[in-house]
Amino acid sequence: MTPAPVETPVRVRFAPSPTGYLHVGGLRTALYNYLFARRYGGRFVLRIEDTDRTRFVEDAEADILECLSWAGLLPDEGPDRGGPCSPYRQSERQAMYLDRALALVASGHAYYAFDTPEALEALRGDDAATRYDASTRGGLRNSLALPETEWKALLHSGEPWVIRLRVDPSKTVTFEDLIRGTVTFSGDTIDDQVLVKSDGMPTYHLANVVDDHEMGITHVIRGEEWLPSTPKHMLLYDAFGWRPPRMAHLPLIMSPSGGKLSKRSADRLGIPVMVKDYRKVGYEPEALVNYLAFLGWNPGDDRELFDTDSLVQAFSLDRVGSSGVQFDMDKLAWFNQQHLKAMPASELGRRARPWLDASGLESEPSYVVAVADLMRERLLHAKDLAGEWRFFFEDPAEYEREGIEKRWKEDSAELVSAYADAIEACDPFDAESLEARLRELAESRGVGAGRLIHPVRLAVSGRIVGPGLFEMLALLGRQRCVARLRTAARSIPAPG
Repeated sequence: MTPAPVETPVRVRFAPSPTGYLHVGGLRTALYNYLFARRYGGRFVLRIEDTDRTRFVEDAEADILECLSWAGLLPDEGPDRGGPCSPYRQSERQAMYLDRALALVASGHAYYAFDTPEALEALRGDDAATRYDASTRGGLRNSLALPETEWKALLHSGEPWVIRLRVDPSKTVTFEDLIRGTVTFSGDTIDDQVLVKSDGMPTYHLANVVDDHEMGITHVIRGEEWLPSTPKHMLLYDAFGWRPPRMAHLPLIMSPSGGKLSKRSADRLGIPVMVKDYRKVGYEPEALVNYLAFLGWNPGDDRELFDTDSLVQAFSLDRVGSSGVQFDMDKLAWFNQQHLKAMPASELGRRARPWLDASGLESEPSYVVAVADLMRERLLHAKDLAGEWRFFFEDPAEYEREGIEKRWKEDSAELVSAYADAIEACDPFDAESLEARLRELAESRGVGAGRLIHPVRLAVSGRIVGPGLFEMLALLGRQRCVARLRTAARSIPAPG
């Protein structure tokens, strides 16, 4: 498909509902909108679609704002930033929606309906395909089927009512999707959707269309799951006589086990669903953003590592596919590792600091930076410095059993003690000198260097794998190394 030219100025929106915390799929939608806006010098608008008060979650909006900020996707306009189209919460725009719906009633594009819940249940019956539409509306209580005097009397009596869109079943809805090409729906597959509910609140369909128009949205970029709503929106645009924005429906995010990545399948596979959970387990925002960009888009070459600015320069909707994309936690972990490797040591130390503080591991900032620099090739998460590699900040509480069984020999305690004596006066206390002392000791005892290297590593770190031994010893410092070597020589039992 040849990409359509992008008209400017561009205005896009991310419009989540505060019925739950921000989903990782929602963050991808926000990201694609952000990249598109930045790519074409446009505006990225955050709108909170909070008309569904029955499912409203009190702190969901705060979570959305916090997660977008954490990911570096700051809106240009929104409920916390203001803007020329304020307010940006739909609950604060209610009067506008009713006025627009009444205008549709006046023009014959919408009508009042007074049907009771029992009547609607009877309409549906056992046939899930039965709809409130041109084929059924004539037998129901609405202003198209009832005499004018009767429905007006109902309207003024306080009888509960809704406003429905009057859908012409002979109408064909066609639009060009920037990702999927030509999309066509027949009017006889679309119901007479409710526009205003009995409590006076607008439905998603009405509020969405009115706000996109009033806010000057030029492009709607959203998930494939919203595609069935689009024909209804197109009918509304037509009824109002408004030009619709360009549409782009992103591919589904799929579970590794098949099917859409639902909360149930994600929980079963141990995949976090909410953005805040990725923060909680230690993923870096740059890595998650980089990974999510590739869940549907590719740059057209073999590049994989991008910061947000370089994503902006490379992004285009014509390189977004329409097929579902599988979520891969191993790939995300790889992205996280690569971004940590690329960070300046000072920034890596700063990212690790909160995890160290939470674990009660205190140390000078310069030492934390030095540890981060030494360990960058082995870090999957910055929090690993407070977990897997915490021996840099406190003495090992235990020694790996495998290390004792494989590496601690009959003479290990004596050799480790001798090495402690050898390095106590080592000057300078650097990797080169520490290696020289170890090899001299091994040669004087008639053993290979490995006979010392492995027990020494176990003694100072409690582990049998890690960074280069002598660089590690130099960083730990004389006092820590000598004390840990002597403690291990006393406490690790001889084999047998």
